[in-house]
This record gives sequence, structure tokens and C-alpha cells, in this order.
Amino acid sequence: MRPFMDILTDPNGYIIDYHDQDQSLQPHARNLCWQLNQIDPLDDAARRAVLNELFGTLAPTANVHSGFQCDYGVNIHADADVFINYNVTMLDTSPIKLGAGSLIGPYSVLACPNHALDVGQRRFGICASKPITLEHDVWLGAHVTVVGGVTIGAGSVIGAGSVVTHDIPAGVVAVGSPAKVVRKITPADKIPDAELTPRD
Repeated sequence: MRPFMDILTDPNGYIIDYHDQDQSLQPHARNLCWQLNQIDPLDDAARRAVLNELFGTLAPTANVHSGFQCDYGVNIHADADVFINYNVTMLDTSPIKLGAGSLIGPYSVLACPNHALDVGQRRFGICASKPITLEHDVWLGAHVTVVGGVTIGAGSVIGAGSVVTHDIPAGVVAVGSPAKVVRKITPADKIPDAELTPRD
């Protein structure tokens, strides 16, 4: 049988008997998440040290707020200027790639794993997993759920409370459960400079 880490990081996903998983890997991530969520939120150095150990890759300018939870951590890859808001959960049984400038709203869930629909297989522990990819500058509103196998295209916005069950193209707004594209993002969406609150 392939080493479990090779299965876990497979970019094509997998189907596996739960009992064949390496149960020794998750406790380390759970402990790091616990540590992260006990640290003073203003102690950037201490938080960064834990995050660097937890994540597979984490750009120096990526930011993760309190309440973060994950399964393994090693499968999460956050590029430059990624912002992960409060109480986000990432079930990274497959790779989760967060493109540069992506914003993850509070209480959002990125869930790679799935269970068998057949009750006999589900009780026996048959489960599957597929990766999740957010291309650069994706914005997930609050309480968004993204399931395994989904890629969200660059610059797209997913409305709060949406459930994303299939790929979303670049440069669009998608909302609902399941999320559907409602329109393209155009230059008309830019907030006029005259409406910006001036800084003193």
C-alpha cells in the first residue's frame, strides 16, 4: 500500500477505507490549532511560529485570525496576502491551495472529505477526498462552504452563506446553495474614488 502521506497529498484525490488512514497525523495538527487559539492575538511572532509549523506553506504576508481549525495542516498552502478571518475550518484531507490575495470570510468551511452515499459502505468507513483550489484574489463571504473537487476562478466573489459544489469561473459573483453564477464582475463595480472616506 502507498504511504498514507502520498495518498493525503495526492492532487487527484482518493477513495479509502477510513481504517487504513494513519491516525497518528491528526493529533499533531489538533495540538497546533489548540496552541494557536490560546496565543495572544497581538503576539504576531508566536502565532507565526505555530502557523509555520502547521501549514504546508504559508507566505510571510498571509494572515490567519483566531478560531482556526484543520485536520492536518500540511495540506494547506496559502500564498501572499491571503486573509483567513475568524473561526474558519479547513478539512484538508486533500490539498487546499489559496491563491494570492484570497479572502476567506468568518465561519467559512473548506471541506475536502466526503463519505459514501451507500449506508453500508458509510458505516464501514469508506470515504473519499478531493482537493480545493482558490485561484488568486477570490473572496469567500461569511459562512461559505466549499466542498472537495472545486476550483474557484481568479477574482470571483462567493456570496455569504453560499455552498459551492462545482467549479466557478473567474471574474464572477456566485451565490446560493448550490452556488450559481449570477453575473460577471465589471468595471462598473469599482467604487468611485469620490466615495472613499478620506484619511486625515
